[in-house]
Amino acid sequence: MAGRAAALSVASGMRLGLGTGSTVAHFLEHLGARMARGELSGVVGVPTSVRTEKAARRLGIALAALEEVGTLDLTVDGADEVEPGLDLVKGLGGALLREKMVAQSSARMLVIVDDSKLVGRLGEIAPVPVEVVPFGHASHMGWLKDLGAEPRVRDGSNGRPYRTDNGNLIVDCRFPGGIEDPAGLERRLARRAGVVESGLFLEMATEAVVAGAGGVRRMKRGVQ
Repeated sequence: MAGRAAALSVASGMRLGLGTGSTVAHFLEHLGARMARGELSGVVGVPTSVRTEKAARRLGIALAALEEVGTLDLTVDGADEVEPGLDLVKGLGGALLREKMVAQSSARMLVIVDDSKLVGRLGEIAPVPVEVVPFGHASHMGWLKDLGAEPRVRDGSNGRPYRTDNGNLIVDCRFPGGIEDPAGLERRLARRAGVVESGLFLEMATEAVVAGAGGVRRMKRGVQ
């Protein structure tokens, strides 16, 4: 339901950021169907992962590199947590770096989720993914614990550490009870050499489409 609603927010000629994840997969299917029916034309997407790129090509969605399109009109992406002010935790799908690069290049960011992703405070349910370079990655673990996290290097399907499309590792950081100061945590992570990016998406989403048993509702930043 959320993916269908998001696809209806797309207009002809839009330059779109295409997120990554299971909910976005539904959005892409509905977007591709609208294009196949001739309801949309001139839509160009920038994928945030190899998986999204493959899906978009299969559905006939035209693609471009981020540097080719300038400012994007809209990015549609999922989230692992959404708090009332529309700050997010993202990255359980492993594409947080590219997702954040695309989102910050967009005029608007529309998040599609089901209502199980709504939280009162970030970190209550999902861990915060932290993408790190492989060199010396174990040196971050004690430092992350000092920040209040319970860090764990993400495992891949092959029994080895998971690798992102960028060749990096992800440390999933759980914060029992949630994160008291997400902005402060993000600043500290950004200053740490070897940390590439975090899954804290603060003040980026402008709107959320939330699906639940009662249907679909929209949340907008700054509107309670």
